[in-house]
Amino acid sequence: MDNNPKHTSKVVAKWLKDNKVKVLEWPSQSPDLNPIENVWAELKKHVRARRPPNLTQLHQLYQEEWAKIHTTYCGKLVEGYPKCLTQVKQFKGNATKY
Repeated sequence: MDNNPKHTSKVVAKWLKDNKVKVLEWPSQSPDLNPIENVWAELKKHVRARRPPNLTQLHQLYQEEWAKIHTTYCGKLVEGYPKCLTQVKQFKGNATKY
């Protein structure tokens, strides 16, 4: 849970309480530590640059750009993960350059 409004609604809060789910405190601007988020951002950037005129073209461009993502890019994201975690610890969970 990342303080996103859909996660903090009254309905969700009630469900969590009713089901005795312990929720950890989370800084509102905390970094998303999942490397796939970087991939999604890169993919989105490349698709936007191609300016798809309609939904069909948008779908096609996402598939094309996804196919262009090289495994070495993903590997570098994972390799950089320890450095990212160190910085997150240093900033006590608040926003970092990652």
